Amino acid sequence: MTGQAFKTVGGVAAAIAVLLLLVWLFQRRLIYLPFDQRVPPAGAVLPGATDVSFDTSDGLRLGAWFVPAENGPSRGTVLVFNGNAGSRADRAPLAAALSQRGFSVLLFDYRGYGGNPGRPSERGLALDARAAREYVASRDDVDAGRLFYFGESLGAAVALELATEHPPAAVVLRSPFASMTRIGKHHYPFLPVGLLLIDRYPSIERVPGLQCPLLVVAGERDSIIPVAHSRSLYEKAPPATSRFVLIEGAGHNDYALFAGERMLEEIERFWCEIRPASCGEGR
Repeated sequence: MTGQAFKTVGGVAAAIAVLLLLVWLFQRRLIYLPFDQRVPPAGAVLPGATDVSFDTSDGLRLGAWFVPAENGPSRGTVLVFNGNAGSRADRAPLAAALSQRGFSVLLFDYRGYGGNPGRPSERGLALDARAAREYVASRDDVDAGRLFYFGESLGAAVALELATEHPPAAVVLRSPFASMTRIGKHHYPFLPVGLLLIDRYPSIERVPGLQCPLLVVAGERDSIIPVAHSRSLYEKAPPATSRFVLIEGAGHNDYALFAGERMLEEIERFWCEIRPASCGEGR
């Protein structure tokens, strides 16, 4: 090999090394896409909702909205774990629809989202989730025995980790991935994702230990978290109380997977099967 060839190979190697270093350094900016400004007051977005806050174990105060059930006592309380983008304000349609169906809802933002302090990370989001659960379960108007988790996309991984530590009455995972490593390899097959990733969210390893009913909801045309990835997670779950629902024609960011009628019907049906007493007259 000539000297020029060595220089060319060395230049390519150096460029690749720089690229990998940049990916490693800035990977969390690719994973977490927060709306970091303060959100409007709860009542301005969801009539009847209130602004609340709670503290994490590492000293951060997180903002949240509590949305009571409409038209009577609550069937149960839904703790919502957002995906990787936006803020709790983007989940207002989901909370409104669940409230109309008789559920109370806690919407909260992770650290670094919705005007909250801190920076998101896998460990940080786990601390946020524990604090949110502790807060909502301590409320006088919440029956902790009828608390269930709803996690979307990245939030599904956060919800699942919490569910293995503190089993709720049920857990609903919308567009979950098996692990961040697997979904990273899907989108970036040319990168050594397994070596670069800091935050891994190994849901596929956690789901066999789940000790509560599970509903997995996936979109047929989801190109961000393909159906096969969600199904692989579902297939590792304990089979006795788990269910998989495919929403036809739905993409990852389509309204059908945010607050669509079919998804909400499936959630309500699932809840009423496992908590029939909460679905009768007078709830």
